[in-house]
Amino acid sequence: MCGITGWVAYDRDLTHDPDARASLEAMTATLTPRGPDTGGVLLDGPVALGHRRLAVVDVAGGQQPMTVEHNGRTVLVTTYSGEIYNHGELRNELTAKGHTFRTRSDTEVVLHAYLEWGTDFAAHLNGMFASALWDPVGSELILVRDRLGIKPLYFHPTRDGLVFGSEHKAILAHPGLRPVIDADGFAELLSLAKTPGHAVLRGIREVRPGHMIRVRREGIEERRYWELEAREHLDDIPTTVARVRELLDDIVARQLVADVPLCTLLSGGLDSSVITALAARRLEAEGRGPVRSFSVDFVGHTDTFRADSFRGTPDGPYAHALAEHVGAQHTDIVLDTAALMDPAHCAAVQTAHDLPFGFGESDTSLFLLFKAIRDHFAVALSGESADEIFGGYRWFHDPDTMRADTFPWIAAMRAVTRRNFPGLTGGRESLLHPGLLDKIDLDGYRSARYHEALAAVPRLAGESGPERRMRELCHLHLTRYMRTLLDRKDRMSMATGLEVRVPFCDHRLVDYVFNTPWAMKTFDGREKSLLRAACLDVLPRPVAQRVKSPYPSTQDPRYVESLRAGLRAVLADLEAPVRPLLDLPAAAAAANAPGKTFRRRIELVLALDIWLRRSRTELAF
Repeated sequence: MCGITGWVAYDRDLTHDPDARASLEAMTATLTPRGPDTGGVLLDGPVALGHRRLAVVDVAGGQQPMTVEHNGRTVLVTTYSGEIYNHGELRNELTAKGHTFRTRSDTEVVLHAYLEWGTDFAAHLNGMFASALWDPVGSELILVRDRLGIKPLYFHPTRDGLVFGSEHKAILAHPGLRPVIDADGFAELLSLAKTPGHAVLRGIREVRPGHMIRVRREGIEERRYWELEAREHLDDIPTTVARVRELLDDIVARQLVADVPLCTLLSGGLDSSVITALAARRLEAEGRGPVRSFSVDFVGHTDTFRADSFRGTPDGPYAHALAEHVGAQHTDIVLDTAALMDPAHCAAVQTAHDLPFGFGESDTSLFLLFKAIRDHFAVALSGESADEIFGGYRWFHDPDTMRADTFPWIAAMRAVTRRNFPGLTGGRESLLHPGLLDKIDLDGYRSARYHEALAAVPRLAGESGPERRMRELCHLHLTRYMRTLLDRKDRMSMATGLEVRVPFCDHRLVDYVFNTPWAMKTFDGREKSLLRAACLDVLPRPVAQRVKSPYPSTQDPRYVESLRAGLRAVLADLEAPVRPLLDLPAAAAAANAPGKTFRRRIELVLALDIWLRRSRTELAF
């Protein structure tokens, strides 16, 4: 996995421009955590391409930017980030068509795929990827992103072209660009809507999943090459279960290919247990076992665990049961509250995110887990996204959430707040000034984005009632909520130089399961019926029957007290950049309230303060 950046400026020749080279090197350097092994830059005519590499496949031969030459002339260049899991088959197909290769890298396969199929090349790729390809013959730049949005890619149009990068920070290192957030961007930041294409900061856009951007002197053109479609599902339950397993076996086998050590992330939940169990079986068959697995835990968490409305059981015992069952070499990464609140760790998380999403210690613990894993491994397989694909969240099965006229995860959060904190109103943004919230019209923004998302749902003719509604909810999760979590996992992992692969996001599996009726997804009367049935033979019974439990969160009361102390410090600092955004009386009350009532709200305030201090973003509202 890697980091990419660059720009095209049709009114300039950058080839021998020292200022352009210095700018490109500065932009590329911001992505060093994503690619800690090597880096490279290329300036040719109007284009500048930068690359940072995490070497995973063909360690010696995959240096970038990579070119293809014909008769001594460069015909194509790429700076590419990702993994193409079918690059072996594509290499054979392209070789049969007359192409020749000088490396074993999947990067070179991407180049030749474009030379063979033009802008249709992305439809041939199975993987996670974000790439920029420069065609010097046609003088055009192509940006392309994988179907599900696993790998990030952003761009900023300019007067004579476009600037791009894997992260905001790379784009903002370009001279003349600065971070500005307006009312629309601030509403997007707080909304949890994950609007496709929206990148929060003014002028910066996201290359939408399943899309490519074509840049020519005449202008910028966006084209979709893939999207979820509604199709009638004709397979019965046994056939569907068998097909899910067939796909998973193939997907895991493909994603275990690497020239560097790899491991799995194991929480003891159904999703990560399935990936670890299938990986263990495959590695053993290839003589590469045993599988290595890692979990995150907190000091004393299992012994003092208290069930709540989200988490009914601690992860530890189930992770250990699965590891023993498959013969994994398992390691627990155990964190304490001091590590979670360490200012250096919080700053590293904010730097990785670029934006203050305010997920608090769940982000910090994920970052520290990945940091510890990276000491031993460069690649990890994750169970991420199975809940969105197979219907695993509890709110999928709550009638009130199903009927709510908003995004289901927002309705679920509101329901949890009402249940756990009677009398408490508002969401996690409630410590912000009411005038600010009125100005950005957060409720109106969310409502507009929700109804836009509903309008984009593909439907079957004649589909109605619960099946129609559940298709809507599944589509919302796959095109909105899942992308929030994928971006979080990418940012936290790549900040440590760890490549995290997500087998459940193989587009073949996503497309197949999306079109299975909801009654089939829940045929045994509970969540993720198809996944459980497909992999029951590789799981111990307690793990297979475990009820969904989200990513773990510390229950140490000292963590909440440290949050309150942090908020009190912000309120005492008259120069704190977040202070003008706050409802000061409400914030003061939260800073002194006992218990965990305001935990999520304080986490957001502290994230906003760190972001404003470090990024110097202009508030244009």
